[in-house]
Amino acid sequence: MKPIKSFQPDWREDVPADGSYRSIFKYDPKKFSHPSAAWYEMFKKEFNMTDDDFRKRQPGGDERVVLGRKPGLSKDHIDAFINIVGKENVSTDDYSRARYGHGKSLDENLAMRKGAADRVPDLAIHPRNKEDVAKIVAYCNAQRISIITYGAGSGVVIGMRSDRGGIVLVMRTHMNKVLAVNDANQTAVVQPGMMGPDYEAALNDAPRLFGAARRYTCGHFPQSFELATVGWWILALGSGQASTYYGDAYNIVLSQEYVTPAGIIKTRDIPGTATGPKVNDMMKGSEGAFGILVEATMKIFRYTPDNRQRFAFMFPSWEAAVNASREIVQGEFGLPAVLRISDPEETEIGLKLKGFNDGVLDKFLRFRGFMPMERCLCIGTVEGEKGFAKHVKKTASKIAHRFGAMSLTGYATKQWEHGRYSDVHMREDLLDYGIIIDTLETGVTWENLHRLHQGVRSFVKSRPGTICTTHASHFYPQGTNLYFILILKPKDSDEFFRFRKQIVDAIVAHGGSVSHHHGIGRMFAPWIEGYLGKEQMDVLRALKRHFDPNDIMNPGGTLGLDSAD
Repeated sequence: MKPIKSFQPDWREDVPADGSYRSIFKYDPKKFSHPSAAWYEMFKKEFNMTDDDFRKRQPGGDERVVLGRKPGLSKDHIDAFINIVGKENVSTDDYSRARYGHGKSLDENLAMRKGAADRVPDLAIHPRNKEDVAKIVAYCNAQRISIITYGAGSGVVIGMRSDRGGIVLVMRTHMNKVLAVNDANQTAVVQPGMMGPDYEAALNDAPRLFGAARRYTCGHFPQSFELATVGWWILALGSGQASTYYGDAYNIVLSQEYVTPAGIIKTRDIPGTATGPKVNDMMKGSEGAFGILVEATMKIFRYTPDNRQRFAFMFPSWEAAVNASREIVQGEFGLPAVLRISDPEETEIGLKLKGFNDGVLDKFLRFRGFMPMERCLCIGTVEGEKGFAKHVKKTASKIAHRFGAMSLTGYATKQWEHGRYSDVHMREDLLDYGIIIDTLETGVTWENLHRLHQGVRSFVKSRPGTICTTHASHFYPQGTNLYFILILKPKDSDEFFRFRKQIVDAIVAHGGSVSHHHGIGRMFAPWIEGYLGKEQMDVLRALKRHFDPNDIMNPGGTLGLDSAD
């Protein structure tokens, strides 16, 4: 007899219909990543659910986008934009306005599941080059027409919502190329609408495409690598999974060119100067509030995949994992590229979902003193010159062993690499059944890490039926980040949004930053002045008034620079 197959939900495998809300809010309409049987059993246990709860999906946004209202701009305005970019590059249909007027925040997702797209631009415009952008910005400034920009719509902090109508500039359509690779300076000039995989592929193939002397890598690999553009790495101050070695987006971008209502801002690509406060740095992380990024000169790095070294350890405690990580990044012997430590709950859930929480491996770990809900997983990679990579791995391993770790070889790291870009696609499966998965992340100093970790987790876990896994994955000699993954089944979205607000309150109250690498947008704007202080906010507001005196650039509350409508 064949074994009876246990019930599994009918996870969706259909590509969303063209023109539907689901095709907008799904991270990639053609990609799927379903919960395993172990995940499914965990959901039922943690949220007191049964198979019957998974037999009927909640509304999934399959309706065709119908806004029910025409563009608010006059025909004269529309004709003016057509004269600049051509008729084929101006879209007024409902679907284009909704698609290019939304990101991937949970807030926007849940609204569109109910067929709501309340704040959308009047027009979607696809500029062909930076000259088009300059003409559009000048016209909009003269006519007081609001502008937002769209890269790939991967943002999760409501960073580009069209609160006052106007236009959205879709940078991905045409402005999506590497313009130059400079071997001598080891830099690349890239347009903001280029997708991460396309940028990396072009650099890997630089000898053929640009006549370069060697192959290069961008060094920036966020979880949204397949979903985001280079421009928004810069504008949202992103951080890639290999940032401990290569640096955050802030460190990788060397110079920029912006079109602003006040004029063209083009900074120099000289790596070090003593020419006063750097406007180049002021523009990083500006989230479209000052102007439109049209070109960036980026640092690039030698591509040596054959030299990559992998390691993984099991630590006996979170304290040991933290102490070892601090010693590794402060040791001044070189830095790993990927370095990631999971706290006890994340480690235990990871082992369980891989089937390693019982059986031979679990018995062996217990025998060695690595106990459940105490042990912590560490994974990492090292890149660079072959001797350097081997040295960093060897030295990091010695440090890990000094803090009681046991080597797991590089197997765990390879497992993580296999799914590191695909896990985000599981969100839609969960939302189809009322389960929310969301993330909050914060920067923290070493001396405050345990207080923040314990304080925030204590609050989160005070809500029954809440999974909260935590890891640190971006390391600096002076501190790290904490990345909280929340999974819960609230009674409705309002309950979740209240809970999320309280968690951010707890993060700030315990000394964490408002955001580490997701940006601010409108979601975190209410906390930004309290975090930075009035004096710093006054500086940012002064910059806003200078670059954008008529308040047309991404207005409506992003970065806390103006009041939300």
